[in-house]
Amino acid sequence: MKLSIVIPCYNEEETLEKIFNKVIKFDEFDKEIIIIDDCSNDRTPEIINKLKKNNENLKSERHSENMGKGSALRTGFRIAQGDIILIQDADLEYDPNDYHNLLKPFIESDAQVVYGSRFLGGRYVRLHYFWHFVANKLLTTATNIFTNLNMTDMETGYKVFKKECLRDITLREKSFGIEPEITMKLAKKKFIFYEVPISYKGRSYSDGKKITIKDAFRAIYCIIWYRFFD
Repeated sequence: MKLSIVIPCYNEEETLEKIFNKVIKFDEFDKEIIIIDDCSNDRTPEIINKLKKNNENLKSERHSENMGKGSALRTGFRIAQGDIILIQDADLEYDPNDYHNLLKPFIESDAQVVYGSRFLGGRYVRLHYFWHFVANKLLTTATNIFTNLNMTDMETGYKVFKKECLRDITLREKSFGIEPEITMKLAKKKFIFYEVPISYKGRSYSDGKKITIKDAFRAIYCIIWYRFFD
C-alpha cells in the first residue's frame, strides 16, 4: 500500500524544510511526498528545488498565481499516485509523529476516511485562540447535524482518505472552504469515517497563521451548499 502525502504551502520558507525533514522520517509505508507551491513570493520555491535534488520520492508543482489552499490540495490530489492520501500542512502545527495513529484504522479496521482530532486527547495541544475553538465547535456541530456523524473536529488539518473516495467526488473550493466541502461530500457518499487523537501546536498570526473570520462564514455557506445543492 502506497501513501501520498500532499503538502500545500504558501510563503513557508521558515517551516517547509523542517516539516519535510519530519515527514521523510516516516518509513512504515512506501510513500511519495507532493509539495504544491501556491505561488509563494519568498524562498519557498528555492527550498523545494533544493529538497528535490536529494529526494527522488518528492514531487512538486507551482501555481502561476496564488489561488488558495483548496486549489493547492486539488492539484496535489490530481498528481497523487498512492492508495491513501494524507494532507500535511507546511506550518508545523501538525506533527508527523501522529501518522502511525492516523493510518492504523486503514490497516486494522474498515476505515475509508480518517480525521485527526485535536480534542480527543493527543500527546500535547498548545492552548490558543478561544474564539477559534468556539468557531470550530460551531462548525463541527453544524456538520454533524447535516451529516448525522458525531465527529469532534471537522476543521482539522489532518484528513486522510483512500484515493478511491476522492475519485468519487468533485471538489470546487479554492481556499479554506475545501475543509467542509470534502467533509460534506464524503459523508453524503456514506464513506466510513474514523477519528483518532492527534497533537497540535497552533501558531499565531505573527507566526504566519492565515485563516480569518471570513473563512468561518465561508465554511457555514459550504456546509449548507454542499449538503443540499452539490
